Amino acid sequence: MGSAEAKTQPVLVELFANQNCSACPQAHKTMRDVSAERDDVLVLTWVVDYWDYLGEPDPMAMPIAKTRQAEYAEKLGLRAPYTPQSVYNGVKECPGPRKRQVAKNIKSLSKAPRSERYLIEDNGLVSTFGSLSGDEALFVVRFMASDEHETKMVNPVKSIEELKGMQNVAHGCERNCVVLLQSKETGEVLSFWAAS
Repeated sequence: MGSAEAKTQPVLVELFANQNCSACPQAHKTMRDVSAERDDVLVLTWVVDYWDYLGEPDPMAMPIAKTRQAEYAEKLGLRAPYTPQSVYNGVKECPGPRKRQVAKNIKSLSKAPRSERYLIEDNGLVSTFGSLSGDEALFVVRFMASDEHETKMVNPVKSIEELKGMQNVAHGCERNCVVLLQSKETGEVLSFWAAS
């Protein structure tokens, strides 16, 4: 992340989409633009399955994506999940195609003070630091690189796994994956480390 790392806090953008969603192609374009323009942002695309009844079932849809989005909707006080929804560090959201709102969310979070709870990766092991409250969890999310799929999605997610422990935890994340430190209570993504 170069010099930007010292000035900004990385932002995790999670887009929830489905191939049967008519507004999703524009959201994918917005996320491709964001990924190309910024080196302090990581975009993950979660493919939900609740629109599969509208057409051919999306072959990349995962039940866990619907569950994760529903948890965000509850924590963010929304009436219901929708697509294409984009979520920012688990604490802000907006429709994925809205470029101005997307940029505003990223800017506000990238300038926010670094969380007092964070993780550090060292040679295949990850450890957490700061004033942990006990509601945090470590997750490994694996995603597809652009050469692994023919869609126009940015980093479509393949799997998510919760790690056990908080100190010197082997993550097995070598390529196209990210380790998240996330609050289970609030949904906030406190810190992350990505391997690409």
